[in-house]
Amino acid sequence: MQNSPFGKRLRAAQTDEDGHRRNRPRVNQIFGPVAAIPGSTPSLDSRPTTSESGVFDSPVDAPGPSRGHDYGDRFVPSRDAGDIRTTYHLMDESPTATPSKNRIIPTESDALKEQANAIFTSILHTEVTPSSPVRSSSPTRPPANAPLPSTPNRRRLFNYNSPSRSNPATPTRRLDTPVDEAYSISPVRAESRHILESPRRQLRSVCKTPYRVLDAPDLADDFYLNLVDWSSTNVLGVGLGSCVYLWTAHTAQVSKLCDLSDSNDTISSVSWVQKGSTLAVGTLSGRLRIYDASTLQLTRTYQQAHTQRIGALSWNQHTLSSGSRDRMIHHRDVRDSSVKPFKRSQGHRQEVCGLRWNGDGGVQDALLASGGNDNKVCIWDLRGSKRPQPGVPPRASSAGGASSAGEDAGEVPLWKFHDHTAAVKALAWDPHVSGVLATGGGTADKHIRFWNVATGVKLNELDTGSQVCNLTWSLNYHELVSTHGFSSTTAQHQICVWKYPSLDMVASLTGHTYRVLYLAMSPDGETIVTGAGDETLRFWNAFPKRDNHETKRESRLDYGRLIR
Repeated sequence: MQNSPFGKRLRAAQTDEDGHRRNRPRVNQIFGPVAAIPGSTPSLDSRPTTSESGVFDSPVDAPGPSRGHDYGDRFVPSRDAGDIRTTYHLMDESPTATPSKNRIIPTESDALKEQANAIFTSILHTEVTPSSPVRSSSPTRPPANAPLPSTPNRRRLFNYNSPSRSNPATPTRRLDTPVDEAYSISPVRAESRHILESPRRQLRSVCKTPYRVLDAPDLADDFYLNLVDWSSTNVLGVGLGSCVYLWTAHTAQVSKLCDLSDSNDTISSVSWVQKGSTLAVGTLSGRLRIYDASTLQLTRTYQQAHTQRIGALSWNQHTLSSGSRDRMIHHRDVRDSSVKPFKRSQGHRQEVCGLRWNGDGGVQDALLASGGNDNKVCIWDLRGSKRPQPGVPPRASSAGGASSAGEDAGEVPLWKFHDHTAAVKALAWDPHVSGVLATGGGTADKHIRFWNVATGVKLNELDTGSQVCNLTWSLNYHELVSTHGFSSTTAQHQICVWKYPSLDMVASLTGHTYRVLYLAMSPDGETIVTGAGDETLRFWNAFPKRDNHETKRESRLDYGRLIR
């Protein structure tokens, strides 16, 4: 073949004008250049090889602007040279400063699953990367210049002591320990057995399905409205279109309270007084109506309560506070015949969509929290105490202790929080710890923040990963309920129960197909009701009362039971 005419023409075509043999690499149209040396195979090492003179051995290995790295068809990792955590893709358990941040709501999660996952992760780390140096992940190689082991000195043939006791420099012999892992018949290590056998906190399970579902036609899918509230007399009030309906929980009886279709108006907010059967109703036109639910009678009407819709209402005994789209908060005493508010509060630059009084309305609970579409949270004190403003003289008050409406038009709030980046509708005061307020942000924020209103300091925050529509605290447990809407993950329209202050998720309830915009709690604190744009009301038994066995147990100190 070499002396054939075809071989001579091929060698002549590969010879340049100077008579030298050209050594060009063959090019494959799919995989790129191929080595010019016949029979050579690319190495698994992608680094170019050079000779002593610094010249590349082959044009294929020469770097160029269009030359990439050469890799083999397989990659075989070296367990000896690699790190065991990198090899098995294990994550380091590094504690964060705020463990409750950057948490995304899972699709289906509860406290029991989280506890089981945490135990499994701990056992996995213990089994793969043990803390004891007995079983190392990879053998250690002695250095190249290590001295050769010397011949040990003569010892007694029968030695009743362990070598480690007689000579501390001698490594410990595993078989001398009767409780060593080599004699164990357990499939896991001693550290893993200790984790499995250690006592754990008993977690309660929450039913994931609602025990009752009611149809609510014309229930508005509007983030800025508050159309559901539960009274202390166990009556649920719901605003549907231009009507308000009452649902009695213990009899399941439904009655219509009012119908505003004749006046061409729509319900925008409802709120029950803390104790009693008085219901306040706000409308889109800015009217405010007070009803007696026991007799289904209208007791008072404020025709021009606000110039725009009333989206938020809150009671403090006989004081009714209303927040509107006109950016004002009006405070009225329903016992007074005057239609004008006795105090006004202006601290928001956009619509007021959240209002919540602290507690049951005592002298020590005279704080009002308001949230607005301007992403701000304001704390108001109607008793007249204000934070000292530098360079601002104190405003004079009337003889009755409350300023007039005109003087209060520019009243400064006690505190103003600016951390949220979206509208704040969700507000909830902690009934177990005085002065703790929880606030939730909208779609662009997705955070729940906790504040100490006594000092104005943020206590903690929680990234929920979805729009926070409503918040309420449990009366039977120190837990918080949050309802959600739009989400950045696959989990949407959820009702979540959080443990406070650890902020661990207790349960995640799903069932609504629209944003869960409305939330209320029964007077006994056991049941919550949620409403959404899917025009349904769902009842969840989220907080059953605890079985207090200690109170049922007979005390040995009760000597009255021993007397016959």
